[in-house]
Amino acid sequence: MELQLNTGYRQILGMALPISLAMLVPQINFITNNIFLGGLGEHELASAGITGVYYLIFAVIGNGLNNGLQALIARRAGQGLPKEIGRLFFHGVWVALAIAAMGIVITYSFAPVVLRSLIHNPVIAEQVIDFLLIRIWGLPFLYLYVMRNALLVGVNQTKFLVWGTLSEAVVNIVFDYGFIYGRLGLPEIGFNGAAYASIIAEGAGLFVIYAIIRQKGLHRVFSFFDNVKLEGAVFKLILIQSSPLIAQYAISIASWEYFYLLIEHHGARALAISNTMRNIFGLFGIFAWAFAATTNTMVSNIIGQGRQGEVIGLIKRISGISFSISAVIFVVLNVVPELFLNFYSQGPEFIAEAIPVVRIVSVALLMMSVGTVWLNSVTGTGNTVVNLTIESITIVVYCAYVYIVLEYLNMPITWGWGSEWVYWLSMFSMAYFYMRSGKWRNKTI
Repeated sequence: MELQLNTGYRQILGMALPISLAMLVPQINFITNNIFLGGLGEHELASAGITGVYYLIFAVIGNGLNNGLQALIARRAGQGLPKEIGRLFFHGVWVALAIAAMGIVITYSFAPVVLRSLIHNPVIAEQVIDFLLIRIWGLPFLYLYVMRNALLVGVNQTKFLVWGTLSEAVVNIVFDYGFIYGRLGLPEIGFNGAAYASIIAEGAGLFVIYAIIRQKGLHRVFSFFDNVKLEGAVFKLILIQSSPLIAQYAISIASWEYFYLLIEHHGARALAISNTMRNIFGLFGIFAWAFAATTNTMVSNIIGQGRQGEVIGLIKRISGISFSISAVIFVVLNVVPELFLNFYSQGPEFIAEAIPVVRIVSVALLMMSVGTVWLNSVTGTGNTVVNLTIESITIVVYCAYVYIVLEYLNMPITWGWGSEWVYWLSMFSMAYFYMRSGKWRNKTI
């Protein structure tokens, strides 16, 4: 198995495209949930926006752990140390389970009180809380599931990602349809049915991907079980590398939850429209995120090979591909925005109000396609504290903007979604200037 990477377009696309497909399936799951829930009514579609972003807070904490571990694994791959990769992965699994347990405890202890105090509509508040107290039990499955990302992407085996995600998608659609509407011989649970379906789907995806890892013999290549001794030094390394990213992603999505809570003050229609915008971001943003994950791995890998001089050229190549794909998506969204919005069965007035927001979001997708690549290049260098610093400054600016626009000035949500322009411009500027400064060159992980 070849662990050391090159930096050409073929290697970039060979890594990024399977990641895109693997990311596409969970987004299809989320959109499927919302389409089914939209059939129950506008309130259900609105509630799904808040529940989705809340769960996403914990999901991206897992992504922070995943990205930190991925950078470490890619660095060891570049250095040609397969047994060290196995040690990192084994310890990463235990860290993931511990964080998942903390997420469940936090949700049961604090979420009901906080959400009842912040959500103005009591019907939506209770619906959201009931859903989350079920949905949060999927967290251990999700965290173990994303650990496979860190391994397979870190060692350039992205072609195996698709099987777990495909199985998850099929299971999710079947149980969504069954539990929400009471079909296929399953009980009719309604809104909470989506929570049960998602948990079952995450468990199925986890089972399939670990079966593949074992069937392909990756557990032997990387010596997963040769030494099961827990080592404090390895835990420390993982946490030092990942904790700034965990904090970065957590505050990023927490700010998005804050944004949704302010949107809720504008009514159920505004919240439902914003939920569809999140779906657009999730579906069409997968390509940018896939190239971002590719950047993290490839930058870390070639630095591990001692080829620091190729880093900036690599980032520019990845940014160019990412922007080109997003430009096509931009054109489609602006020419036929109704094509996507019609899936939610909310009527012509809903679509008319949503189209201006789609146009704002389409520009934000262009900005994200470049900004997230440069930000993840910082992750690949191992300077995750810099990632956290960039995120923290950006979030302060972002939250100030959304409060002034949505709460203080009470402007339409179209202006509120302009916050994405503020976010990605700030993010890109700082990441770009940091990478161009060359201060990352002597970082060792």
